[in-house]
Amino acid sequence: MFIPYEVRTGLENMQIDSDLLEGAIKQQIKEPIFRLYGWSPACISLGRNQKNDFLDEEFLRENNIDIVRRLTGGRALLHDDEITYSYVCPVSYLQNGENVTQSYKEISRILVDAFKTIEIELDFGGVRKTRGHIDYCMLVSTGADLCFDGRKLIGSAQFRKEGYILQHGSILYDYKTKLLEKIFNENVETSSIVCIKEINPNISKQDIINLLSNVNCM
Repeated sequence: MFIPYEVRTGLENMQIDSDLLEGAIKQQIKEPIFRLYGWSPACISLGRNQKNDFLDEEFLRENNIDIVRRLTGGRALLHDDEITYSYVCPVSYLQNGENVTQSYKEISRILVDAFKTIEIELDFGGVRKTRGHIDYCMLVSTGADLCFDGRKLIGSAQFRKEGYILQHGSILYDYKTKLLEKIFNENVETSSIVCIKEINPNISKQDIINLLSNVNCM
């Protein structure tokens, strides 16, 4: 099942992902659900158990940036100029569903194959050692993430419940370094992250939406 791209608030987007997971469990669906979405206004999503004491809420209000908490864990993300995906399926649907790392790779293969058709070769990230405390998710690369030329392009996270998986992730189309540094109060090393616009400025956000709207969800 494919749910076409739509733009919603952060609260609505996280509620829809939660509802899709709960509905899949209740109905015991056998096939995957693949959804694409955007965010308006821009929004910070916090990991399930992440503290929010690093955020300047007055600055966020002044810049019309919402805050929401995800079902999934990990660090915070700024959802702004990006395309977000979510994927819901039974653990049993995947060949390696019980293995968290392998299930990430199995689901993410959809993205790898899609981007390959537009000559963007993605690889799974390795664990990048961090210095000190980092709140911004895109600065930390794990085996669940997708990288272009060693730089993180897509960050993903999972939540599991009653034999079902919700995986969702952020695909950077563009980003504002100064804004990220102001929000997260840390240096954003551009050697660590990359965006579609930087890889190929001739590819529009709509091109990416169209590309992912026609993938085989397995």
